[in-house]
Amino acid sequence: MLDFNEQMKKLKGVKGYLGAAILNNEGETLYLDEEGTNSDIAYSASVFNDAFLEIAESSMDIGFSATNMLEARTGDGHVFLVQRVTGEEEMNTLTFFSIFKSNGNVPLAKMVISRSATKVLALVSDI
Repeated sequence: MLDFNEQMKKLKGVKGYLGAAILNNEGETLYLDEEGTNSDIAYSASVFNDAFLEIAESSMDIGFSATNMLEARTGDGHVFLVQRVTGEEEMNTLTFFSIFKSNGNVPLAKMVISRSATKVLALVSDI
């Protein structure tokens, strides 16, 4: 059985981490960690997922490939990271959403998310 907590342990350890979610291709929440913030991470992840899909579609509309990563910064010092990974089949698509403090180690968070996303996608694809 897939243990999301084990797969997300490194991300939780990155300086500035506040919370995260993993969504499947339909936008359903597979994993949720909102203990580090008073925000509704599930709702935030859904809203950002919808916006991310619109951005991906816009990118394709102008002749580029779909976006696979988004970084958004707020004026009050928060960073939203969204990364989408797709397996060989379109059904095997996961969206990783996380929130960090802007003074956290955001570059490391992006590397950890990328590696974790690849591992989790492989595990989900094997199920």
